[in-house]
Amino acid sequence: MPTEWGPLGSRDSFAVVGLGGAGSEAVHDLVRLGIPGVQAFAVNTDRRHLQNIQVDQRILLGERQLRGRGSAGDRPSVLAAAEDAREELVRRLSQFEIVFLLAGLGGGTGSALLPYIARELRRTDTMPVPVAFLPFQVELDTNSNRRENTTDAIGELEGMGGLLLALSNEKLRRFESLPLHHVFQLRNTYVHNLVTSLVDMVEAPSQLNVDLASLKSHLDDAGISTLLQAEYHISEPERLVQQALTESLLDFRLTGAPSALVHLDGGSNFTLRTLDRILRTVRQHLGEPSRLLLGTRMHPEPREIVRLTAVVGGLRPTVIRDAVAPRSSNPREPLAAGVSDSGRRDRRA
Repeated sequence: MPTEWGPLGSRDSFAVVGLGGAGSEAVHDLVRLGIPGVQAFAVNTDRRHLQNIQVDQRILLGERQLRGRGSAGDRPSVLAAAEDAREELVRRLSQFEIVFLLAGLGGGTGSALLPYIARELRRTDTMPVPVAFLPFQVELDTNSNRRENTTDAIGELEGMGGLLLALSNEKLRRFESLPLHHVFQLRNTYVHNLVTSLVDMVEAPSQLNVDLASLKSHLDDAGISTLLQAEYHISEPERLVQQALTESLLDFRLTGAPSALVHLDGGSNFTLRTLDRILRTVRQHLGEPSRLLLGTRMHPEPREIVRLTAVVGGLRPTVIRDAVAPRSSNPREPLAAGVSDSGRRDRRA
């Protein structure tokens, strides 16, 4: 059974859960940035690391088997510890409506727990949102154990469908001149924006409302989906869409006819013309989506910044495996668009 710290707390709609070292560090940053109304957990097999994570609740797995010293990349041992603690994990996490599960893939703990807990929560009324941090390509090319852990985990995640957020470390190369700790803080800030945007979209009243039932209904028909977010000046609505769809830190590739749930948050100066420009640009980038659901929240005062939150479905079934597939030996080679089985060109973020 897991070792616990901290009170269980009140029932909330949302939780963020860090799994393993990288996932727990990310949740630590999310708490520092502020996530009101969202419970924060850290789950790990490393006692020392876990004790340094500032979250609402901490859970140590495998104390008997692993003695609180971590998994040393041994995914099967973590799965055994998780199975021993399954009832406790499900009880503590299934009280929430949506649970964001953050984990770095490649090591034993995050790679084991991310698909395991996502699968167990899908058997309840809770909607899991896996957030996978993908290793640098050089790690996968030079460490067979990290590649095996990564590919095993992502194969299970892709098979589940639903929302799946994959952030590749390769995309962090655009910040290569910054200190490393700052780069990972930028990544975690990006995740924080995704989490808070989805929570706000579902929780706050809107003129054109997108509630949890609407979100789940959209996801049921969308296959594998991803979550995108951007904020930009109201005078450049096309740039807002471009930033969300083409400058994302997420890895995703669209095929066929994608679907989109788009929510816009603006002020009293947001016009019908601005809305039309945004929707036209969304349709252009997505190649005429098969289904487009719109939500809006317009505040009574003028606002210069418009926020766009989008749930985009119709991702390629092997969306994450594409991101970690061996590529050119040139580490600076950009992630290029590929060609689908039908011969048409895929659109890649």
